[in-house]
Amino acid sequence: MWVMVFFDLPTETKVERSAATRFRKSLLDDGFRMFQFSIYTRFCASRENMQVHINRVQKSLPKKGKVGIMQITDKQFGMIELFHGKKEANIDSPSQQLELF
Repeated sequence: MWVMVFFDLPTETKVERSAATRFRKSLLDDGFRMFQFSIYTRFCASRENMQVHINRVQKSLPKKGKVGIMQITDKQFGMIELFHGKKEANIDSPSQQLELF
C-alpha cells in the first residue's frame, strides 16, 4: 500500500513559507519521500500502518493551502509510467521489510 500526499501551499509571506517548510519536514520525518516538488509518497506494509501515517499527516496540516491524500495499492503504484524528458525512468521500489514473528 502507498500513501501519496500532494499539496499546493501558499508561500507569499514569511509565515506561509515557514508553515509550508514545517509541513514538508513533517512528511520527511514520517518517512515520506519526495516524488515531485509537491508530491510525497510513503510505502506502508498494511492498511492499519497506512492509517497511522494518514493521521500524522492530518495532524500536521497547515492552516492555508490545499492538501490531498491518496491511497493506492502496490499494483496501481507499479503501473505508474514515469518519464524524465522523453526517456522512461524506473520507479523506486520499497525497501524490503522483515518480520520476525
